[in-house]
Amino acid sequence: MTVLAASMTTANDTTSLTGLPHGVEPRSVAPRDARALSKSLFDQLNNLEEGTHEYAYVRNTLIEMNMSLVRFAARRFRGHGDEMEDIVQVGMIGLIKAIDRFDLSREVEFTTFAVPYIVGEIKRFFRDSTWAVHVPRRLQEARAELMKATDELSSRLGRTPTVSELAALMDLSEEEVIEARIASNGKSTASLDATLNGDDQDGEAVLADFIGADDPAMELVENYHALAPLIAELDERDRRLLHMRFVDELTQAQIGERLGVSQMHVSRLLSRTIARLRAGLLTAR
Repeated sequence: MTVLAASMTTANDTTSLTGLPHGVEPRSVAPRDARALSKSLFDQLNNLEEGTHEYAYVRNTLIEMNMSLVRFAARRFRGHGDEMEDIVQVGMIGLIKAIDRFDLSREVEFTTFAVPYIVGEIKRFFRDSTWAVHVPRRLQEARAELMKATDELSSRLGRTPTVSELAALMDLSEEEVIEARIASNGKSTASLDATLNGDDQDGEAVLADFIGADDPAMELVENYHALAPLIAELDERDRRLLHMRFVDELTQAQIGERLGVSQMHVSRLLSRTIARLRAGLLTAR
């Protein structure tokens, strides 16, 4: 039996409420001893009235004594770029939630119960605070100031503030306010497979269904409108030649028979006409 475990049975101990020896700080308790003491403290917590000094004392002792769980869970997020102390502070929120929701009757180790709460709180922090697109820090800070200024002016004016009003309050130029607004779009992104609430009777619609795509036929329309004035400038024979080749889809030999010329001559006429149209298109662009 460890010294700390033995101290739990000492009736005359001055800190019998928590079972800790006199002068021992809860956060200095070794993890192995913390697991054993936590069971006793949760048992006491269940028998104390919430809101009393004794309840708060035992609860705070549990929090301090299990801080090592938070630091253990926070280590896996060390490479995310945030200060470790900030991550630990967020993890402490998860620890407190776990303590308030732990039920000793479930016969589950508190460490097993608490770690998912701690990790979940840290992940939520990164989800809510991390930008989906890399944005310079000055723009991240400008976005935060923009949100505050927008809320303040909206309450004061009873309407959405203009760019010039925001610029005056934030002591920035209008261009910088606009830049901060654009940067806000990088805060989060939506999946193209995300479902949308709607009246789609065949099932839930997804965002991708409402995003347009390039239509290959549009290029044909553009080319047609660009070619129309160039074709109008051709003489009757050249227009007839193009019509037979590309509308009637006749071969050069068939065209030659209709015009009473050789296939070679038809080929030269088509090449010359097409080259003229191509040059006209390039000049127009």
